[in-house]
Amino acid sequence: MKGRNMTRWRDPAKDPRQEPKSHLITAEGAERLRGILDHLSRVKRPALSAKVGEAAALGDRSENADYTYNKKELNRVIARIRYLTKRLDELQVVDRLPADTGKVYFGAFVTLEDEDGEEMAIRIVGHDEIDPAKRWISVDSPLAKALLGKPLDEEVTVAAPGGETTYVITEIAYRDPQA
Repeated sequence: MKGRNMTRWRDPAKDPRQEPKSHLITAEGAERLRGILDHLSRVKRPALSAKVGEAAALGDRSENADYTYNKKELNRVIARIRYLTKRLDELQVVDRLPADTGKVYFGAFVTLEDEDGEEMAIRIVGHDEIDPAKRWISVDSPLAKALLGKPLDEEVTVAAPGGETTYVITEIAYRDPQA
């Protein structure tokens, strides 16, 4: 029997989705989330409310596609505003450099070299800031967990889908959050 509420059972002790996520965010990431929240609250929500009001004034709402679409969109925006407000309250903004910039910590730009000599540049950021296109990875990811606290020229082995991969840390840099 298949249905909308049927899901595969997962053992809670082994389910990676049950692991607690860190509540860290960089200063620029927090500012970006506040900007999104401000835009949704001040621009998008009032505009959608006006559209819903105009569509409702046209009469029968049951057959009014404009009303239905805008109402759903308004509810989606309200839910996003609620989520961002709650999330910003629980986040801890990391707005200073670590004491030892010679080791990998949160916010670091790290260049890694694999066994084949290929380089990969990543940045360790919070869960809300991950961006695969920029190669910004979550501090909760297996690669970031393996890198945290490691110094320059350290060898790190990470379990990957294709087997274990070994990297050497070739560069560690930080962006000053105060700048």
